[in-house]
Amino acid sequence: MNAFATALSALFADPNIGRDAVYIADGGAPQLVRIVARRADAVTDFGDARLWSETTRIDLRVAEVPAPRPGDRIEIDGDAFLIQGEPVRDRERLVWTVDLRPV
Repeated sequence: MNAFATALSALFADPNIGRDAVYIADGGAPQLVRIVARRADAVTDFGDARLWSETTRIDLRVAEVPAPRPGDRIEIDGDAFLIQGEPVRDRERLVWTVDLRPV
């Protein structure tokens, strides 16, 4: 395992950063995974207006979820979300960042 993968494993395992979630591929069985939540706000320009919206993004390890797809389900602390849009991998190809929407 390279240094990036080792550091990443430590971050996901840290109880202050990583959390447990359930990943369910469309038509698949539930799988316990570790996530890092990013509940950042998004600001979008629309003409002269700026629109603010809450977003729910999470990071998933590629080692746990090799191919997340739009429509797959994530359950976090009893709240259900669907992956929307195409997941994006980081430069090192170790982490997926996915946008979620509530079910």
